[in-house]
Amino acid sequence: MPQSKSRPPKNPPWENGWVPDTSRVPGTRRLWLAAALAIATVVTCVTAITLTDQHTEAKSPAKEGTPAADTTGPGLISYASNSPTGAAIPPAPSGGKSGSPSARSTATTAPDPQGSASATSADPPKSPAPHPTSSTTKPSVTWRSVRSVNYPDRYWHVDGGYVGLDQVTHASARRDATFKLVKGLADASCYSFATSGGSYLRHREFVLRAERDDGSALFKQDATFCPRTSSVSGAVMLESVNYPGRFLRHKNFRLRLDPYQYSRGYQSDWAFRLVGGLA
Repeated sequence: MPQSKSRPPKNPPWENGWVPDTSRVPGTRRLWLAAALAIATVVTCVTAITLTDQHTEAKSPAKEGTPAADTTGPGLISYASNSPTGAAIPPAPSGGKSGSPSARSTATTAPDPQGSASATSADPPKSPAPHPTSSTTKPSVTWRSVRSVNYPDRYWHVDGGYVGLDQVTHASARRDATFKLVKGLADASCYSFATSGGSYLRHREFVLRAERDDGSALFKQDATFCPRTSSVSGAVMLESVNYPGRFLRHKNFRLRLDPYQYSRGYQSDWAFRLVGGLA
């Protein structure tokens, strides 16, 4: 048999002058095609998802009878139920006044588990009555009588506009021997004595008397006396504001403003005790 011989190559490139193109990167056309295919795929998927969501929302209307969300507050659902025509208003609670609004007539109805509507009939609790406070309570008035230390049966007593040291025996005298103790008109840390008729005890010409307040600074000073410690236990001495060193004392059973004397026999004349009002 004749032996087959390999066919020689036809037109080798180095023989016909053909050379490969090295100006273009190998595979560039395939990369562009793959990128275009990927972009088309993504656009197709997005379009399909959007159409599917729109189709689902269009085919899911709200069921009949489903309560709508209340827009008055977040997350709250209100159930509106119209009252039946001609329905009677629940009666007012017993003991209430006629014509007064009742919580029963304005109560809203909520759906009952069995399908029947029941009105809430609980009345709101009433607020307890406020307790009296310091702003509503009137401050107490301090009424005092002034008793002598060395004449314990005698008290300051207004008679004819002057203040004497008298024995109090009847009701009118007890009233004239009782004074309202207030803060000093010229110094709040001291005392002023007011009568039941509205006058004040003040010294004029060093004599204690009862007079109406004329609004002057001199009157306020004359009617202000500061308590000082007395040598007698439980007693006080009353010093003048505008005459320091002068104290109220009784002399011949009249009240005067005199300089203090350290003589043992006269110390009790300047000592007085503030006791409860006699009137």
